Amino acid sequence: MSTAVSVEAVSMTMRFGAFTALDDVSVKVPAGSFHALLGENGAGKSTLVKCMMGFYTPTSGQMLVDGKEAVIASPKDADRLGLGMVYQHFTLVPSLTGAENLVISRENAPKIIDWRKERRDLADFMTTMPFRIPLDVPVASLAAGEKQKLEIVKQLYLGRRFIVLDEPTSVLTPNEAEEMLGLVRGMTKAGDLTVLMISHKFHEVTSFCDDVTVLRKGKRTGSGSLGELDRKKMAAMMIGDQPIAALDSRSATPADAKPVLTVTALKAKDRTGLKSIAVDGLTVRSGEIVGIAGISGNGQKEFLEVLAGQRAREAGEVAVKAAPYASTREQSRKLNVRFIPEEPLRNACAPRMTVAENISFRTFDLNKDGKPVAWISARAIRTYATKLIEQFKVKTASLSSPIQSLSGGNVQRAVLARELTGEVDLLIVSNPCFGLDFAAVAEIRARIMKARNGGAAVLLMSEDLDELMELSDRILVMSDGALVYETPIASADVHVIGEHMAGHH
Repeated sequence: MSTAVSVEAVSMTMRFGAFTALDDVSVKVPAGSFHALLGENGAGKSTLVKCMMGFYTPTSGQMLVDGKEAVIASPKDADRLGLGMVYQHFTLVPSLTGAENLVISRENAPKIIDWRKERRDLADFMTTMPFRIPLDVPVASLAAGEKQKLEIVKQLYLGRRFIVLDEPTSVLTPNEAEEMLGLVRGMTKAGDLTVLMISHKFHEVTSFCDDVTVLRKGKRTGSGSLGELDRKKMAAMMIGDQPIAALDSRSATPADAKPVLTVTALKAKDRTGLKSIAVDGLTVRSGEIVGIAGISGNGQKEFLEVLAGQRAREAGEVAVKAAPYASTREQSRKLNVRFIPEEPLRNACAPRMTVAENISFRTFDLNKDGKPVAWISARAIRTYATKLIEQFKVKTASLSSPIQSLSGGNVQRAVLARELTGEVDLLIVSNPCFGLDFAAVAEIRARIMKARNGGAAVLLMSEDLDELMELSDRILVMSDGALVYETPIASADVHVIGEHMAGHH
């Protein structure tokens, strides 16, 4: 194995036109250390790393590798210096085997490959690796954790001695994440590798990293060794002194709480049209949050689409308050059903219509008593939207701005304003905090908990297990299109949930 190198970025500044994405940021990663780069979306983490790896040419600043100045004008220069990167999304060719992916990734890969020799060399190389991965099966058949390990092995196979990991656990179960980060940590401790990990998960950073650098709005707001910093200090560096919404304490679900949503023997085609999802025996009662965990692509999206009326169901029953529910606007109004889907701009808004119009979609054709009106009043729409925008702190240039001009957090706030105003008996939520910053996440979770404490039945689908553990009363796991496991929150164990998510049970 080659030895780890130290890498330092000095006074990196990056401007895109008038916008300064990075402002005089320095980060020092000593050889053999596991360093975390923390910050919210838009803080400049990716920009910094792209400047370090030669994807961008910084406006000013320099790079030092092993204490010597290095010119990294392109990713090829980074490769030659032994610097590599593992991206958030997999870059392996799914139809090829692990061995084929590794061999073709070499710059000097021969035109005619002597597979007997390559396999022998790969077997020798794998004995030096802490990772165990089958190299002779197509990558498409590997679990997410194995693909992530293979991405790291590829970098080591190519002789990288410094690796950037970009949110490396976003597609892994807790067990896969811990195992992978533990193995990487072992390699840094042995002095074989230096790692810079972009993350926003405090528990990973505190469990595996030596040091941390925190960015906010393009500036470095702090750094230090993890022995000196607790979560509170790191959070303060990440978000400054803005107030964070506190979760209401969970009021007890009454023992005689009535079922609000029941799903029986539901069947529907999945996105490919080749497989089906089958959901049976799901009940959500008034005053409880039922969380559905699962790795992306296990049928959660299709299930949500059936409940929202966007996908036909082939069989089964969906009932709300014991009445058959077919997801019409009329029914959702009468039964007080509300939705907060993922990617709200795509799934819960008409992007080119105004903020006021989007906020009024549920009420624009009703009068104060909820009866249909003969004609639609633009003034009533504006008055209603003004009230909600204030209440939910939606930041917008004006009521008549197209909703697509708002930031992600403000689009989500506008959707929450529309969906959580008035009586809510059933709230169906999917990945509500994806891509939002710290303060927006806290506020949205607080509003979901408030709805629950106010008596709403909440079905929460999320790929963020921490979110489910924080909010749910019960957690169910969806794997391969079906509900395969259930646990009350009091006895929920993330590792057991993770095993079921990965299909090992």
